[in-house]
Amino acid sequence: MADELQGKKIAILAADGVEQVELAQPLDAVAAAGADTELLSIDSGEIQAVNGDINPADTFTVDKEVASASVDDYDGLILPGGVLNPDNLRQDADAVRFVQEFFKTGKPVGVICHGPWTLVEADLVRGRTITSYPSLQTDIRNAGGNWVDEEVVTDQGLVSSRNPDDLPAFCAKIVEEFAEGAHRVHDQGATA
Repeated sequence: MADELQGKKIAILAADGVEQVELAQPLDAVAAAGADTELLSIDSGEIQAVNGDINPADTFTVDKEVASASVDDYDGLILPGGVLNPDNLRQDADAVRFVQEFFKTGKPVGVICHGPWTLVEADLVRGRTITSYPSLQTDIRNAGGNWVDEEVVTDQGLVSSRNPDDLPAFCAKIVEEFAEGAHRVHDQGATA
């Protein structure tokens, strides 16, 4: 439905090295469902997207620095992958704080591929079932998460997928979760 997300504002948090298709397709999916989107990053200006983690692709204009963004302004959050992107985000205290504060609200979050590295850094996978690019499974398990190898996984508003091949299922599920809105706030001390 073209108006499923009408009146909702979705943040996409990304930095240099974001996998272009994992930024563009989810952004297009939520926009097509009627949402307003805003690209947040650790610096102003533009971010450099990549194809296949190493080949430069397009640049995307940053709408707002994450340091000045308020979680209250958004109804959902997308964390795309690419190897370098989440590595940049997890080293930025403002990005980690924003993601932690977002999770405290119970609002839905979509994360794909290497994106969960930011969640691991923010101590947000503990007690959750999540998927990712396979090379992150040890990191997720060591951080107290339950890693599974599935196309798309939803755990209390957290939607995760493994790689670009999963984008159709991922995009459909994030639109659904963003339309549903906030969920019960996850207890980080719980066990899976």
